[in-house]
Amino acid sequence: MAMLEVKVDGLALDMTTNSPVVILSPINLDKVLPIWIGHSEAWAIAMELSGVDSKRPMTHDLLKSIIASLAAKVEKVEITELKEQTFYARVYLSSNGDSLDIDARPSDSIALALKAKAPIYVEEALFNLNPEDKPEEVSNDPESLAERLRRIDPEDFGKYSL
Repeated sequence: MAMLEVKVDGLALDMTTNSPVVILSPINLDKVLPIWIGHSEAWAIAMELSGVDSKRPMTHDLLKSIIASLAAKVEKVEITELKEQTFYARVYLSSNGDSLDIDARPSDSIALALKAKAPIYVEEALFNLNPEDKPEEVSNDPESLAERLRRIDPEDFGKYSL
């Protein structure tokens, strides 16, 4: 399993599904992985990307505070696989010399990683999925992805809001 460190390239709204999309790209590689996510997670990611703090802790802020209160640290998150049209992720924590590996949704993992300033990794094979392996709305072949992204207003990238 080869993991690639990625950055969040931005957020957009897929007008065909009215769903937020987080765009991940490997550092120093010209590939992208769009992942359709929920509105709450998109809001948390957008706030972190823009450096805006909420007046009261949001769910991912609470989770980060709980982890810190337990003397633990988010070491990294990994987006590991796609099964039955669902992406899977793992959150890796360290606490008092112990390592914990926790199952999570990619959207929550990304939001938590951004808040904790932890690296995000994606399984390399997810950038090279065969069309029959992918969820219908997450087609990653260059033509299909380019067409889908063409339909998204460039002004929406990095400026997602609810």
